[in-house]
Amino acid sequence: MQLSFGQPVGSIVQYAYVVEDIERSAGDYVDRLGIGPWFVRGPFRPGARYRGNPNEATLTLARAFSGHAMIELVQQHDDAPSVFHETDGPRRYGFHHWAVFSDAFDREVERYRSFGYEEAYTDRLPSGARIVYVDCTRDLPGMIELVEHTDAQEQVYDTIYRASIDWDGGDPLRPSDR
Repeated sequence: MQLSFGQPVGSIVQYAYVVEDIERSAGDYVDRLGIGPWFVRGPFRPGARYRGNPNEATLTLARAFSGHAMIELVQQHDDAPSVFHETDGPRRYGFHHWAVFSDAFDREVERYRSFGYEEAYTDRLPSGARIVYVDCTRDLPGMIELVEHTDAQEQVYDTIYRASIDWDGGDPLRPSDR
């Protein structure tokens, strides 16, 4: 099945990076790569679970499309343990995860468990779709975020994708509640 923003279900739909300053980082993507506009959500504290415990971290996300794939920037505003800051040491910035839409969400979670990968983070998005970050870092250079395919979540991505088509550079940072 082809998603409305041009990727097939089951393929990588997003590349995510942890950044120190979301506005500066989004500005760098705009200035250097012409990517935008960025839809910024936060700061907020997700109702997520991090490695089985309630999430305590406060986050801001910025999302934009480059072609048919989304780029997500994540800034954590505190030192709480989280999937984005797992150690007591210095912060690590850079690539964090790939996201994949799944129309067989529970089966995909089980498939990754069968490889011995743990669930590092679970949440329900504002659209109602479920997500699970699978920690596959023993074999790959990042985690995999499984995103439950729902019409509402596809619409979130489609809105951001449509804004990127023929974007003229105006209004590069836009608030978002989704």
